[in-house]
Amino acid sequence: MSTRSRSLTIERPGSHTLTEGPLPEPGPGEVRVRVAAAGICMSDREVYDGHRDPAYVRYPVVPGHEWSGTVDVVGEGVDPALTGRRTVAEGFRACGRCERCRYGETSLCTAGYDETGFTRPGAFADHLVVPARLLHPLADDADLRAAALLEPAAVIAAAVRAGAPEPGERIAVVGAGTLGLLAVQLLAAVSPAELTVIDPRTERASLALDFGAGETRTPKEADEVRGRYDLVVETAGAPSTAADACLLARRGGRVVLTGMFTPGAVGIDPVHLSLSQLTVRSVFGAPSAAWSYAVRAFTAGLLDPAPLITHEFPLEGFAEAVALVGAGDPGTGKVLLRP
Repeated sequence: MSTRSRSLTIERPGSHTLTEGPLPEPGPGEVRVRVAAAGICMSDREVYDGHRDPAYVRYPVVPGHEWSGTVDVVGEGVDPALTGRRTVAEGFRACGRCERCRYGETSLCTAGYDETGFTRPGAFADHLVVPARLLHPLADDADLRAAALLEPAAVIAAAVRAGAPEPGERIAVVGAGTLGLLAVQLLAAVSPAELTVIDPRTERASLALDFGAGETRTPKEADEVRGRYDLVVETAGAPSTAADACLLARRGGRVVLTGMFTPGAVGIDPVHLSLSQLTVRSVFGAPSAAWSYAVRAFTAGLLDPAPLITHEFPLEGFAEAVALVGAGDPGTGKVLLRP
């Protein structure tokens, strides 16, 4: 076994290096994971471009918060049986002691923001060290390539749990990106009466039909079905999609917002909100329960992220890979690095 490990570091916005050094060693309560695959998302592009809120990144940083791998070494106090297990792990380094953590809302930990790939070394590397308590072990035959998408799947699982869908309901998903298409799979498993996906990109929306949606509409076509849906899950984070999602919900309906909005996004009409008696929830990251939900769905075959992957690169191809993310090509889905 090699005694060296490579890692890709963003030293500062626009500057990255690929270096090799000694294998990282896990401390007490930690494990070392041999990374199998790591996804690149818009948050990673923001880190590279220097557009991420400074409160949510610490340079220099090894990115990579969407990943899968195999435990190869355990630290002191960790069950040796984990060695050799395929796994994913939560990204938030929650304290486990504050009021929010004790309530189960680990993504809202009040001890301060701390996340793998943003403030701690991430998975754009051959190896990664994480606390064993954050692991979610997978089946022995789990597809690690697909499992790299369990982090965004956990975010969507948080949204699904917040929306509490029931069989026979009319459900709409706004956005057909990675989050939207994962949402379609999880929501289709609930047996809705209708499952509609709304996205201006017809190429992306058509994938939703393969994932279990009953129909797709462009935003303009969606004007015809305003006020129809029991549950609307917003995943796009576009300037108008939060307001649009509320208009799609029926009176007394539920709306869950998962998109990361930027300043200047259109606000939700408070008159419509109150007169329609809508329940509006938002999601930030994924608490532990949502991770468990996503892993169970993946293990049971209800969730298959593999068809979303369109490009794979070695660590040396990071510059080309990150340039694809957010470039607007409808043929680009999830981009992976394969150390």
